[in-house]
Amino acid sequence: MINDNNQLLYNINNLHQIYNGRTILNINHLSIYKQEILAIVGPNGAGKSTLLRILNFLEAAHNGQIYFDGESIEKTPSIHTIRKVAMMFQNPQLLNKSVRSNIEYGLKLRGKRSNELVLQETLKNVGLNQYAQNKVSSLSGGELQRVAIARTLILNTKALLLDEPTSNLDPYNTDLIEQLIRTHHKLHKSTIVLVTHNLHQARRLAHRCALLLDGNLIEISSTKDFFEKPNDKRVSEFIHGKIIY
Repeated sequence: MINDNNQLLYNINNLHQIYNGRTILNINHLSIYKQEILAIVGPNGAGKSTLLRILNFLEAAHNGQIYFDGESIEKTPSIHTIRKVAMMFQNPQLLNKSVRSNIEYGLKLRGKRSNELVLQETLKNVGLNQYAQNKVSSLSGGELQRVAIARTLILNTKALLLDEPTSNLDPYNTDLIEQLIRTHHKLHKSTIVLVTHNLHQARRLAHRCALLLDGNLIEISSTKDFFEKPNDKRVSEFIHGKIIY
């Protein structure tokens, strides 16, 4: 039965995901609140990216109950529901076209018109307005990542899922993307779920943090409690580098 708390965006119970007989996710309960930033951390292979794909409706769970914005999600949710969620993948695929075309691409897929003022503001925010007509093949790694996040942010969806948005980036680009996330959240109040290996980033950005180990949700709590007084010993061990990636 659905939780009647209207502050919930996702309400998940008894979620299991199984690949070739192997359990990848085993989550008894997970609530994600409207307008929060939730960071999900954990070692490689913990199931973090799989969870994001389920939250993005890219794959159906083996079993479990998923409610999104008060709606029970079946195996194939409606287009209307799917369009309320956007995801930036860890290795985003960009079109071999201009920066502008790539940022507009998601809008076109969703049947939205490109607003010139919003597009110009987005290009300015990611520091790429002077490269709008350049092909992405001419950009650096950090610039490509900025194109990818701009393409996601411009959709202005109810939920925004980010899978390692700053992996392998230098401090300058990491800081710029984190500022984009903060600004977007402040202006649009989207729910943001951030998967990251960067514990400092989780601490800087998130309202709550969650630890996944071997597909199990070990603990979820306020960022302050997560880092300063975790309930589970494994959280402390992970934070202090005692759990091997």
